[in-house]
Amino acid sequence: MKTDGMTEDEINARHAEKMAKKKAVRDRMLADKTLEKGLLIVHTGKGKGKSTAAFGMVLRSIGHGFRTGVVQFVKGSWETGERHVLERFPELVTITAMGEGFTWETQDRERDIAAARAAWEAAKAMIRDPAYRMVLLDELNIVLRYDYLPAEEVVAFLRDEKPADTHVIVTGRNAKDELIEIADLVTEMTQIKHPFRDGVKAQAGIEF
Repeated sequence: MKTDGMTEDEINARHAEKMAKKKAVRDRMLADKTLEKGLLIVHTGKGKGKSTAAFGMVLRSIGHGFRTGVVQFVKGSWETGERHVLERFPELVTITAMGEGFTWETQDRERDIAAARAAWEAAKAMIRDPAYRMVLLDELNIVLRYDYLPAEEVVAFLRDEKPADTHVIVTGRNAKDELIEIADLVTEMTQIKHPFRDGVKAQAGIEF
């Protein structure tokens, strides 16, 4: 077989040469990447998958035997598949579901603020506890967006009091600029298409 006048052996040889050069570049890039530290990770944006990706990291963490905490600031009353799975590993995962639903469901600002404060206190306790290697603050960005918690308080704690070897993941739309500024890793999910626009409801195994 020939492609552009080249034999299959020539194509394979060129490919091997190209990959060898890429590997050399990659090895040089990794040579000075020796630091290990607890990361502050933010998943934000209008696209679907922020919490899903975060729970994937939680599963990865417990797969390594690391104790992990989850604080759900909004979805406390939801029966989700990830919660059912993680509850099978009580020795490795603590799930604290503090929220009472989205604010348009409760329609009670004072109650929402109280729930957010209780969830934040639980989150701080987990983050301070050296037993936890990773803590997921699911939908924290939502309560910050509605000013249920002072953003400056949350940012100051995560910047100044998070233990150096603890990973913290924050999810939710509309992440505050000051939170993005102190984060080590920020991913913005971009929505291209969504079945909801075509009348498809939230489904088990996909949304929850």
